[in-house]
Amino acid sequence: MSTSQGPERSSRHVLPGARRRARERALELLYEAETKDLSPTQLLAELPVAPEEYASQLVMGVERRGEEVNRLLGRHATGWTIERMPVVDRCVLRMAAYELLDELDVPVAVVLDEAVELAKTYSTEDSGRYVNGVLSAVATEVRPDERQSGGAPFRVSLE
Repeated sequence: MSTSQGPERSSRHVLPGARRRARERALELLYEAETKDLSPTQLLAELPVAPEEYASQLVMGVERRGEEVNRLLGRHATGWTIERMPVVDRCVLRMAAYELLDELDVPVAVVLDEAVELAKTYSTEDSGRYVNGVLSAVATEVRPDERQSGGAPFRVSLE
């Protein structure tokens, strides 16, 4: 008999380094699905080897919560519509927004830090700052009780 509490509980046993690799793989898969105009479900079904469990969980979560994630990002993405963002930024933001919504065992600071690092590594020079700003606003909305020490808004050091 399964005692699983749903997707927000299932990532608890993933080691941090494995979770980082899974996020990177999920980003690759989301990017590939978007550039091939496939749904994430279609892309995953076509893979000869299934990705890590947490990578699949992120990809499927982005698809499952897609409308809510897009509305949330649209409210906080100043200067850009979702459709006009660079593809990598859009994929990173969607994945991190999903994590903020459903992966409640992952601290906000970890979600933001990982997303900023992915954006800085795989997108434009300014993407890290932009992703940080959007996700900070999203985190304040969806996890209002999880604030930085002293009650300050969420921000990741970009040094």
